[in-house]
Amino acid sequence: MTAPVVRFAPSPTGLLHVGNIRAALFNWLYARRHGGRFILRLDDTDRQRSRPEYEAAIEQDLMWLGLPWDAKERQSDRLGFYDAARDRLIASGRLYPCYETPEELEFKRKRLLAQGRPPVYDRAALRLDAAARQAFESEGRRPHWRFKLSSEEVRWDDLVRGPQHVDEASQSDPVLVRADGSYLYSFTSVVDDIAFGITHVIRGEDHVTNTGAQIQMFRALDGAVPVFAHLPLLVDASGAGLSKRTGSLSIGDLRAQGIEALAIDALLARIGTADPVEPVASLEPLIATVDFSRVGRAAARFSEQELAQLSSRTLHMLPYEAVRERLGAEVNEALWLAVRGNLSVLSDAAVWAEIVQGPITPVIEEAAFLVDAAALLPAEPWTEQTWKGWTTAVAAASARKGRALFHPLRLALTARETGPKMARLLPLIGRSKAEARLRGQPA
Repeated sequence: MTAPVVRFAPSPTGLLHVGNIRAALFNWLYARRHGGRFILRLDDTDRQRSRPEYEAAIEQDLMWLGLPWDAKERQSDRLGFYDAARDRLIASGRLYPCYETPEELEFKRKRLLAQGRPPVYDRAALRLDAAARQAFESEGRRPHWRFKLSSEEVRWDDLVRGPQHVDEASQSDPVLVRADGSYLYSFTSVVDDIAFGITHVIRGEDHVTNTGAQIQMFRALDGAVPVFAHLPLLVDASGAGLSKRTGSLSIGDLRAQGIEALAIDALLARIGTADPVEPVASLEPLIATVDFSRVGRAAARFSEQELAQLSSRTLHMLPYEAVRERLGAEVNEALWLAVRGNLSVLSDAAVWAEIVQGPITPVIEEAAFLVDAAALLPAEPWTEQTWKGWTTAVAAASARKGRALFHPLRLALTARETGPKMARLLPLIGRSKAEARLRGQPA
């Protein structure tokens, strides 16, 4: 197949959330699997709501998730191209001016609904002559511009949804240019997709209703119609639609909570597909398995609890080199390998570094037993076998076993009820600190 060219087109009017990033992820994975290009297009023509800080946050989130772009474009730099495309459509008779006010349009819509008819625009503006248009403009009205749909059934083969069709004769001519001269997304997106050679449009299924009209726009502008893939939307564990009010689902919030980027990638790439959701140590397994034929038609269920658990499982499998730059100097490879299996978030590793390196105040249960255990500590050097040899000797001397043997030792040595395997922690604590803690001394 020809190497695909795909795009992710967020508006810098807010923070990216998991629903946004799922589309970005599928675009990126698909491009990487097939040797294509991934374009970041910032749809920043909303002058009032677009903010530089949101643009910076979008870029930060994509880089953090491991999704770098091959090119970046801003729609605000391309207004001249939209003007030229607008003029072409006007000249060909496919874009026509309408003078109804929002209130008049709403009245028409309600009247049609009351009559049990679909609220389709009646194309009254096409019947206006030059004098009528001039009269409206003399009143101070400025037209909005609608794209004249051809009365045809538009068909496409969706990579996720299969064969699709829409009868455009039953649809309203879409507004492409507002009365203030600004352009709507459905128009500028088509102009840009043609200019950038986009071969595949991968997006949420909430855009399915736009597709038939956009295919007609591609053809009206002599552009190649891309392949479409519409992903099912995310819902929460109960099946309800995701909402910002139901949780902190922005990528920035999840990062601040300590969620691993690879866990977000793995969950969003696999939920709602035929592939199992499992931790990955890199993006390579996700690249190798991205396949729209394995994406289900049902809404994908997103669970923050599942994400948190997957994030922990991801940490448990990561090698030291994968996290070294994010760890403090106090966490070396031996400590990482000792504690990673017990971490919920990466910052927990620093807590265990403090416990190992001390000083800590030991928790003492049965002081006499601990003093006797201290006397049985072997000489260094210590290895992971030291714990078993030492506790075997303590068990023989004290006639203890199970919790009665191990719990007081763990409390004294770590001041924690639970934690990583003591066989790995004990050599890191060292003999002098271990003996002091067993004797109840901070060390």
